[in-house]
Amino acid sequence: MEFGTIEREIHIDATPEIVFQVVSSPEHIQEWWADEAELTSATPGAIGELAWGDKENPRSHVEAFTVVEADPPRRFSFSWVYDVAPTAGTSLLVTIDLVPSGNGTKLRLTESGFREKGWEIAVLEEAYREHGEGWDIFVPRLAEYAARLASTR
Repeated sequence: MEFGTIEREIHIDATPEIVFQVVSSPEHIQEWWADEAELTSATPGAIGELAWGDKENPRSHVEAFTVVEADPPRRFSFSWVYDVAPTAGTSLLVTIDLVPSGNGTKLRLTESGFREKGWEIAVLEEAYREHGEGWDIFVPRLAEYAARLASTR
């Protein structure tokens, strides 16, 4: 296995404008992905934080992220999983492309940068597997949430 890039694609019964809000606004991100989400703005260079946990420790895992690109309603990308600064080779890059498709949106999510992190092979394999399994859960949740949101508008 290459462990280079994770890709997921899904059709969402919501407009690209709604889906863009769902992937770029903390109040929506908390509905389908992180337990807590903070983001100053959905603009390049903006810094945010994602947190997951349980009742005993609601912030047991926290990741900082930095918006790389925001082109509503077509693309939202961010760097995350970095120790010091989000630069090429020190972070993972998630890119979410949104394309109108019938009455909805085709969402294409790509996460890259795994090999460039310089992790030992066991760490690389585990991180790649965990992220792939995570997106298998969270991308369908995103689609369901965005469709529910669209049906209320």
